[in-house]
Amino acid sequence: MSELRASPGTVLAASPDLPDSNFSHTALVVCEHAAEGAFGLVFNRPAGIVVCQMFPEHPLLRSCQQPVFWGGPVGMDSAQFLHLVPEEIHGGEELAQGVYLGGDFEEFANLLHEDSERAMSAVRVFVGYSGWGESQLDAELAGGSWLPALLDPAVLFGGGEESAWRAVIRSISGMDGLSHQPPDSSWN
Repeated sequence: MSELRASPGTVLAASPDLPDSNFSHTALVVCEHAAEGAFGLVFNRPAGIVVCQMFPEHPLLRSCQQPVFWGGPVGMDSAQFLHLVPEEIHGGEELAQGVYLGGDFEEFANLLHEDSERAMSAVRVFVGYSGWGESQLDAELAGGSWLPALLDPAVLFGGGEESAWRAVIRSISGMDGLSHQPPDSSWN
C-alpha cells in the first residue's frame, strides 16, 4: 500500500494542467483520506447561492445572506461547513491549524443568525463535496494533478476565487511561477 500524502487538513491546489474543467484553478482542503477513498471541499469557488436558499424553512437561517461555496460535484444535496470557532460551535473535527469540519448544527445556525459579520470571517458553508475512490487521489497526486500545501486559515476564509488558488500555489516551494498561469494553458 502506498503512503497517503494528503492527510486531513492538507490543502490541494489544482495543477494548471489538471484535465478536469470542474477543478480548474481550484483550491481544496482534504477532510478525509483513507485507503477506501478521500473527500475534500473546494474553498475558492462560490456556488452562487446564499444560506437562506439552502435552509428556507429553518427559523434562524431562512434570512441568512452568507454566501455558500461549491465544495465539489458530489452530493449536491448535502451541506457542510468549516469554521474557526470551536468554542461557539462544539463537536467539530479539527482538520489542522484551528480549522474545524462540522459541529453542532443549531450552534452553527445561531452564530450565523446572531453575529453574521463574525460568521463571514469564521465560517464557510458548502454545497457538495469532492470525492475520490480507493487510491484515486493517490494516483492523481502521483501524476501531478494536485499540488499539496499547508493549510493557511487566512487564505481559506479570506481569499477570493482566483486569489486563493494563487496564494496556495505561491506557498509551495518552487511553484511560484505557476501562480501566473491562466486557467487554460492554451491561452499562452
